[in-house]
Amino acid sequence: MTSASASQSVAALGAVDWSRTDVGSPAGWSPALRAAVDIMLNSPLPAVLLWGRQQVMLLNQPYATLTGSPTQPPGGRIPAMQPAAWSWNPRALEGAWGGEAQLFRGQVLQLWRSDGMSEQCFDLYYTPLRDGTDEVAGILCTLAPPAASSAPAAERSLRMLVVEDNLDAQYLVCEMLRAIGHEVDAASDGESALQQLEAGSFDLLFSDVSLPGMSGVELARQAVARWPGLQVIFASGYSGALTQQLEFHAEAIQKPYDIEQLQAILERIAARIGG
Repeated sequence: MTSASASQSVAALGAVDWSRTDVGSPAGWSPALRAAVDIMLNSPLPAVLLWGRQQVMLLNQPYATLTGSPTQPPGGRIPAMQPAAWSWNPRALEGAWGGEAQLFRGQVLQLWRSDGMSEQCFDLYYTPLRDGTDEVAGILCTLAPPAASSAPAAERSLRMLVVEDNLDAQYLVCEMLRAIGHEVDAASDGESALQQLEAGSFDLLFSDVSLPGMSGVELARQAVARWPGLQVIFASGYSGALTQQLEFHAEAIQKPYDIEQLQAILERIAARIGG
């Protein structure tokens, strides 16, 4: 997905009259639902979200294009018939509702379109979404090309620490990074992040700028002073403007971001470390 199309996806969030859907207006959404919808709409891969036990269905444009769905993104109604990503294996949903993140490689789905049925093969990622408690409030399913025919995974697997105080967003980002081949740990504040950095050997610190207590910038400043080889990425609303004011080298990615943007930065960092 290009930056322009990502911007269009984000703009779609405000363009929709969400009050007419079964999830209601974004003003009343939980942080978990907001994070899931942002990630789904920005994903270059087909993605479909079930929210709530009544299973309201939300989808992105790649999913609608793939399946020829008559439901236009972002959806937001309880489907009359479950899509193939859910109906092919009831145990997949049961496991996800039970809190288990699941990956099914090389699964053949039957997709009904206006021109008839077709069979296509996908790697299916099911991510349970928790809404401030241990209860699973929804499930995000991403349909990726099978690993054998997809774009190559990261040439160099990075060990990284993700620091994000929104636990739902933290979980989704970590799952996305693991899916593309990186080793990921997580922390929710600067103090615990420093403890984890002390205990392990990390290539990269990927931190939100706004954290409770110690800011992400101060965390990175202390971390780089102690571990000079540590690479840093900030997630912020300021992008490049932030890094120009720092006395140490760091990359920045502007929220909301998509996986292609993040991968490009990770590839630069991997090349720098490898070189």
